[in-house]
This record gives sequence, structure tokens and C-alpha cells, in this order.
Amino acid sequence: MEQKNIVSVIYLKNGNAVRGINDFTIVYENVIELAKLYNDSGIDKIMIFDLSADDEEHERNIHVIKNINRNIEIKVCAGGNINRMEDIKKFFYAGCLQVILNGSKTNAFELAQEASKRFGKDRILASVNNVDFIFKNQSGISENFHELLVLNKNVIDAIESMTDIPYVVKLDSFNYEEIFSILKRNNVRGISGDVISFPDMDVMEMKSQLSASGIKMDNFEPALKWKDLKKNSDGMVPVIVQDYRTDEVLMLAYMNEEAFYATINSGKMTYFSRSRQELWKKGTTSGHIQYVKSLTADCDYDTILAKVSQIGAACHTGNTSCFFNEIVKKEYIEKNPLKVFEDVYSIIMDRKEHPKEGSYTNYLFDKGLDKILKKCGEECTEIVIAAKNPNPEEIKYEISDFLYHMMILMAEKGITWEDVTLELSQR
Repeated sequence: MEQKNIVSVIYLKNGNAVRGINDFTIVYENVIELAKLYNDSGIDKIMIFDLSADDEEHERNIHVIKNINRNIEIKVCAGGNINRMEDIKKFFYAGCLQVILNGSKTNAFELAQEASKRFGKDRILASVNNVDFIFKNQSGISENFHELLVLNKNVIDAIESMTDIPYVVKLDSFNYEEIFSILKRNNVRGISGDVISFPDMDVMEMKSQLSASGIKMDNFEPALKWKDLKKNSDGMVPVIVQDYRTDEVLMLAYMNEEAFYATINSGKMTYFSRSRQELWKKGTTSGHIQYVKSLTADCDYDTILAKVSQIGAACHTGNTSCFFNEIVKKEYIEKNPLKVFEDVYSIIMDRKEHPKEGSYTNYLFDKGLDKILKKCGEECTEIVIAAKNPNPEEIKYEISDFLYHMMILMAEKGITWEDVTLELSQR
């Protein structure tokens, strides 16, 4: 059986997450934080619908979608207000992996044909509320679309009689038996719906139940069991916890067998409190949840390294990390490439926001985009000239100069290193 997906939906109106297509009540104060919550909680894909009424609002929503893609790793598909090829490109340029065309629009199929040739059918989806779109374009559906979003569960039998294209079903209510029955269908790729998109929905628990019932889900299936680990004298295993983005060490805690399996089943770090002698799910009272990204045993199988997405502070003192009491420190030069790029970029952004008299960086910002572009062009030429020189020191110097000026251009245009690395990772 093919792996099934749990899909959340975000409706965007004026840059806010609203209740639905016809209900513009704001459901979550910060849409970026909502997307990050979906990213961490076990959701497999997010579908975003742009409900904009004019070009200005459309651009605002596109900007929000771009920021969402900057902050999460799971797939994002988007649709809404698509009337021409240029609109499709905007969603791709905002970082979306797939675009959803509205099957009720008269030009949807023609747009799909053009877009699938240009970008590949794997990046094109269609939303349908009835069978009309499928019936009219039956012969070309599978050649131009990757999957469908079926907005009306009552038409899935009719759709399956016409095409074998995979689809995601939107459900209006949470009924485990219905979910199980639908996901057993061969052509169903996943389920969606407003109830699944509730921020407090325990997605990992649902996935665990479905997995136990024989539905293949993308949840944690441990390669090691508790019996494979070496326990300390208290029958526990120490856990070192790191931030999965920065690798900062956040805390040290302990697991017993119950905490180990609770962590795997819930996707949230769960420990055993030695002082209270009880199970302890991180963030239950504080809200500072740790979502599991990976668990790895060391060479002796007696310590676990957990990489997590930390919500809020890891330490009970309010500090990000529990490790802040400095004992000794030796200064050193940072050589991690991405860390160096991020540090220099941060300094450039600080100069942009807090100008400093006599700063060359501020001089370039003051002169504007044309001056910055001129310097980038000059530095490119210097690289070409230096490359003809057998001395490698010269080209290293010129590349460094170019990267610095390029980062000023990035700061001027609001592009971060995360944007660039995300784009590279998708190629």
C-alpha cells in the first residue's frame, strides 16, 4: 500500500489565516507560526488557498506564502486567483512545490496543459467539487495532473469510475471509521479538511492509530527498540537535546521505556522526571513543546541524541538553552561556512537597520540598488580576471569580495541565506 498523507489547509485573506472560502474570521493570529506548527506536528503537506480580491491583496498573500516556505520543510501547494501562466509562476517563485488549479474555471485544463509542459505534471494539481471537470477532460487528466483535491467526498466513487489519478479527499468532520475506510482506497493519497487543520489536532496520535490498523503512514518506526539500548543503573538512558536547525545543545534529560515509546508515538519529546518520579512530556504546562526531528543512539547504545524543533525556551529559567553558565572559554575563528555567511549577513542587516557613520556598507545602501548592482558586476569581472592568474590567493580574495557585495544585494532585496539554500535543495 502506498504511504498516505495528512494534509492541512490554510485559507489566506489579507495575509491572515481565515476560517474558509466564505468565512473570513481569523482563526490563528500568526499564520507563519501556524504553518510551523503544522510542520512540526506531523502534517505531511500544506495546501494554501489565496482568497485575494485584487492584485494588491494577491501580492500580500504571495509574500506571506514566501515567508511560510522560508520557515518550514514540508511540502506546500498553493492555489487561488490563478488566471494565467504568470500567476502559476508566482506561486513557484514563492517556494511552493506544487500549484492547485481550480477545476471549475473554464481555462483550468488549458492552463494545466501549458504548465505541465513547462514545469512537469508532478507540480500541477486540480481541485474539484463535482465530476464535470473530470468528465469533460477525461482523456487528458492523468497526462497533465499529479493529483486531485476532491472537495466533496460524495463524488469519489464517480471519479474513480472515470480515472485512476490519485486524489486527496476533503472531510468535513472527524470520524475515525470513515477516515480509515477512505484511506484504504487504492487511489486515495491522503485526507484533508478543516478538522485536521485545527492547531490542537494530535496528528501523530492519529497516524499511530492508522498505522496500527494497517494504513501506511509517514510516522516514526524506530530502527532500534528499547531493549537494544544500554540502560544506566536507574534503568534509564540519558538524552542530549539539540536544536535541529542550529545544532545548539538545549538540555539533558532521561528516558525510561515508557518515555521512549511515548516520544516515538506522539512525536513530542517525553522524559522521565527523576525528581518527581513521573513521566514528563516537555511543554505540557509551559507550552514549550519539543517536536521530534530525529533520535540517534551513540556508538555504545547508551545515550540518545535528539534533534528537535523547540517551541519557546528549553530551560525552565527562560533561557533558550540550559547550558549558559560559562566556566572557561577560548576565543576561536568560526569556520563553519553557513555560520560565517549567516554572521556576516546579520552584520549587514544590522547596518541596514541601524546605520553607522563611516560604514562602507551603509554607503552602498545609501547609494541604492544601482550602485550595489554596479559593485556586484565589478566584482564578477574581478573574479574572471583573477581566475586567469595562477595564484589561488587572488581568486579567493575576489570571491570573498563578491560574496560580501552579493549579501548586500540580498539584504537590499529581502533575500536570506535560507531562501537561497532552500532553492538549491529543490534543484
